[in-house]
Amino acid sequence: MEAYKREFIQFLEGAGVLKFGDFTAKSGRKIPYFINAGDIKTGDQIAKLGEFYAKAYFDKVGNKPSVLYGPAYKGISIAVSTAVALSKNGLDVPFFFNRKEVKDHGEGGIFVGYVPKAGQEVVIVEDVITAGTAIRESMANLSSLDGVKVTATFVMVDRKEKGKGEKSAMAEVEEEFGFPVYSVVDVYDIIEYLEEDEKNAENVNRIKAYLAVNGAAV
Repeated sequence: MEAYKREFIQFLEGAGVLKFGDFTAKSGRKIPYFINAGDIKTGDQIAKLGEFYAKAYFDKVGNKPSVLYGPAYKGISIAVSTAVALSKNGLDVPFFFNRKEVKDHGEGGIFVGYVPKAGQEVVIVEDVITAGTAIRESMANLSSLDGVKVTATFVMVDRKEKGKGEKSAMAEVEEEFGFPVYSVVDVYDIIEYLEEDEKNAENVNRIKAYLAVNGAAV
């Protein structure tokens, strides 16, 4: 396993973002592990997460500027920290996020921060994709921005799960909306990491059993 992947998984586990047990995903699926960016609670932790996203951004997009969009609520801190990390590395990009409810006073509207203009490109930063539900919600919100194009999505972990059909949720999102979805690590990286210590055998077996049912064919 590449060193940065191990470092990232160790970071997720140490920060309490990666947990094992019995959880329910936004898709409604019962899952044996959970990735929750909402468990990042300190300045150091969110700064490190932004650095990982910025590294992924430079690796996949390069120095090309985009507008970062962080879906409420967990995506908000990810967008801010990624923008800060990109700025520290010479790429200053704007960011914005959505409200859960439309504001009818003050500046109004559903978006907070920089609202992209026609012709600008948007990159979505999210924590995970399970069945693609959250990304479709984001695309519905962003569809109100005329002439704005989403060019990529970045997530922490590719869960390698089925979407609506047999293909992975990430593959379905890519086909449906026409942009790539990138992840820092995937669930098989997590399994490989866990298998390095025998005490993790139960969690490994539970994740493998879950993927046997819900894992994507491609």
